[in-house]
Amino acid sequence: MEDSTASKDSRGKSFKRIRVRFARDLEVDFTGRISAIERVIKWGEEGMSQPVVVFDPEGCGKSTWLRQTIEILKGMGYKAIYVNPTETSLVRFAYDEDLGEVVREAFKSVMGEAVPIAGVPVGRLAELAFEIVAMAVRRLSRTRIDVLVDEAFKAVGIRNASLYVKSALNVMEHPKGGYDKLVAILTTSEGLSRSEVGRHRWADLVPMWNMSREDFRELYNKIPGEKPSFEEIWEWAGGNLWILRELYEARWNVEEVVEKLIDGKRLDSFVRSLSSNDRRRLEKAIEDPDTLFNREGMPVLNRLVELNLAVDDIPSRKPSRWIDRPPPKKDLNIGIGEYVAWQTPLHREALKRALKQIKT
Repeated sequence: MEDSTASKDSRGKSFKRIRVRFARDLEVDFTGRISAIERVIKWGEEGMSQPVVVFDPEGCGKSTWLRQTIEILKGMGYKAIYVNPTETSLVRFAYDEDLGEVVREAFKSVMGEAVPIAGVPVGRLAELAFEIVAMAVRRLSRTRIDVLVDEAFKAVGIRNASLYVKSALNVMEHPKGGYDKLVAILTTSEGLSRSEVGRHRWADLVPMWNMSREDFRELYNKIPGEKPSFEEIWEWAGGNLWILRELYEARWNVEEVVEKLIDGKRLDSFVRSLSSNDRRRLEKAIEDPDTLFNREGMPVLNRLVELNLAVDDIPSRKPSRWIDRPPPKKDLNIGIGEYVAWQTPLHREALKRALKQIKT
């Protein structure tokens, strides 16, 4: 990843758009998300009083947004700690050079000896983030620090999600030392973790959605070569970057991507585990996901959320409640209801195919 073009937000604030690897053979500039960038700049100017937990459809591009966030805050004088326990490369734990000694001391103190980062279990790696921040606060007073933890709840476990957020809040509320400003952002695609974290008031839960139609078109235009029309791709992906990447790498073979979803999510097993009544409820939800937002449909909906196939209880569409632009109030063409939405149109299609296979 490297610096790319300079841009400005709606207030004229300058920032650099990073260069990101979109697919195996394609790099592009970070695209769109201007509202999300403006939110980051505001956090950088004001700091935070409690952590922010961002939840979103799987594959909407939040990891790329977090890396763009590092670049923005770096330009505002922040020293960064970035943790992604799901990564297998060295990027899973990165930090500002000025924090190098602090990080090494923290590892030695917590682990009991000098242990290479690559040798630390991913769950412990995530837990270390805020211990390192606490030590940095003690050592580097009046410093601006941002800590960004991507998909931490997968590593520490859903049951520990609330306590993990509380550890972040403790550093912010009771620092042993002092800091100028601190920004702490944690992200999750796990539907269940949102409920666990939401049980307490230890963080501000803020949703993010797939890319808006305008931003998605901008990214579509950056993809070279022959490709289906924008309208066709929009109806497959609904603004989801992971689906777009999968389609591109599959040379736009939709059948291949759908089969990959069916196998990866074990949808045949899921559908066969349902009662005949629940299958009928699921068939209705293919056309309108809101039909599950009731007492009878809730057990099926909960399982869809657990499998990261759907998003339930979508918050108000007020833009101030969202990291970037909210989804439309309802757009059944791409599987968005007023209260429930499919993660992407192809997630919906994969379930539709799995249901059909049982009948044949």
